[in-house]
Parts: sequence; structure tokens; C-alpha cells
Amino acid sequence: MAVARRQGLGRGALTALEICALAALYYGSARLGLLQQLVRGQVTPLWPPSGIAVASLLLRGPRLWPGVALGAFLVNISLGPTLPAVLAIMAGNTLAPVCSYLLLRRTGFREELDRLRDALGLIFLGGFTGMLVSATTGSGTLLLSGVLSPAGFWPTWSVWWTGDAMGVLVVTPVLLVLRSARRPEHPRPSRWAEALLLLAATAGVGFLVTAHTPLLFLGFPLLIWAAFRFRLAGAAPCALAMSSFAIIAGTERSGPFAGHDLLTAMITLQAFNGSAALTALLLSAVISERDQTQREIARACGQLAAMAARIAAGDHLATRPAAAAEKHRKPPQTGERPSPHP
Repeated sequence: MAVARRQGLGRGALTALEICALAALYYGSARLGLLQQLVRGQVTPLWPPSGIAVASLLLRGPRLWPGVALGAFLVNISLGPTLPAVLAIMAGNTLAPVCSYLLLRRTGFREELDRLRDALGLIFLGGFTGMLVSATTGSGTLLLSGVLSPAGFWPTWSVWWTGDAMGVLVVTPVLLVLRSARRPEHPRPSRWAEALLLLAATAGVGFLVTAHTPLLFLGFPLLIWAAFRFRLAGAAPCALAMSSFAIIAGTERSGPFAGHDLLTAMITLQAFNGSAALTALLLSAVISERDQTQREIARACGQLAAMAARIAAGDHLATRPAAAAEKHRKPPQTGERPSPHP
């Protein structure tokens, strides 16, 4: 019993440490996301904490939800407007990733994201559906608190919802990839050169996007390249980088966002972010699923070939005794009458 008690205390201490680490990550990523705020200093086009929360619940289980709540409270307590409003927003920010987690688990979601159904589940259940809770709770709280006017509810709600959803679609896949990342065994030098070239091209496109030239579309060939050659391990970080560059350009009203009002800039920005995330997730999932199908076909062909070889060998062994008996059997001479006795 003493050993079981010590093990229970050890598990409890580990869980507490994980909760504190998640709260710290949530708070740090929230402060980073707030650097690109668009509405009232707390609504951003990309909310990384939502992606971190969903990934943490998927990887470590629902027992870490207090870390999400603690991080959300620490972030919103400095933003206000009142303590009841902060608690309501904290509740919405906590329930949203929990709902996403439950929806994904009900559909048999796999963290490897190597199936098309997993990518679709993360997009439509984890991102678009689960984040409705936080957007509705947060915007409604600001409206009831008198911070928002009725006319500003839907613009704020749309920015809040798309920001949280983009956090799930862009940040969660990167964290899932990092969890299962392994150093390749004996990689070819050309593989490293291709990865460095992709990294340099991504940085170059990001520089063009944040400049005064409207060249957002150049990110899609890079996403396709990354998905085909490096699967999700390359497509997910590339999508995160492209979205980050686009958000910087959108908040600074440069490049394709210059000269547009907030609503037009947000529609353009979130359309690009959503398209980039969907391209990276769906294409890498389809290619991974194709590779898995090809491996299964090759394995089945190998098993059939081995089975055919065993059957052929068995038939050959079965015919050898009969052939030997026929060889040693003396045929009767021509004109002789066979003996009636053996």
C-alpha cells in the first residue's frame, strides 16, 4: 500500500508539473499572439493558445484542462474588463479545446494525421466546431459587459472564431509533428540540401509577402512542395510560417492588405490562412494515406508470392515419390503374359 501511495503521489506531482507547464505555454503564446491584436487589444487573427491547448489534451489527456483554465485566467485578468467577465471568457477558452478534444476522440482521431479522415476531423471538428464555444462566449461576454456595441458583435465574433480556429489548424499539427519527430537514419545529402532550399524559399516568400508586393499566392507552391516531399513534417511548419508572414502584413496593412479596411483585410487574411492550412493538412494526409496503401499492397503481394512459392514447393515434393515409384516399376515385356500373382 505504501508503494502504491508513493506511485500515486508521483503521478500527482507529474500531473501538477504538466499543468503548470501548459499554463506557462498558454500564457507565453497568448502574449505573443496579442502582439498582432486587431480588436480591443485581445482579439487576434491567430490565437496560438487554442492550438497548444488542443494538442496538449490530445497528447497528454483531458486531465490537463486546469492548465488551460489557469493560462486563460492569467492572460485575461490583465485585459478585463471585470472579474466576472474574465471568468466567463476563461470558461469559454477552456471549454472550447475540451469540446474539440471530445469530438476528435469520438471519431477515432489519430495524432499521426496520416489519414484523410484525421485531417478532416481536425479541420471541421477540432477547429471550426470546437472554437464556436470560445468565440460565442467571449464576444457575448464583451457585449454584455458594455465593451462592445451590438453593431460590433459579429465582426468581433468572426475575428475571435477564425483566430481560434486558425490556432488549431496551424499550431496543433506542428506540435503533433514535433511529438512524433524522429531523426532520419542515414539521410542522403541531397535530402538535407532540399530541406535547406525549402527553408530558404519560405523565408524569401515571407519577405515578399511582408513587403509592398501582393504575392501571397507564392506560398502555395511551397506548401505543395513540402507536402509531397516531406509530408506533414514539412507542410505543417511551412503553413505556420506562411500564416505568420501574412498576419504581420495584415496587421501592418502592407502588401495585399494595403489600402483596405479592417473587414476586407480580415477576410483576405483569414481566407489565405485557411487555404494554407487546408492545403497543408489535406495534401499531406492524402499522400501519407497513399504511401500507406502502397506499403500494404507491397506487403500483400509479398505474402502472396511466398504462399505461391510454398504451394509450388509442396506440389513438387508430393510428385517426387510418385515419380520414383513409377520409375522403379518394371513394365511387362512385349508378348509376355503378366503374372497373376504379385
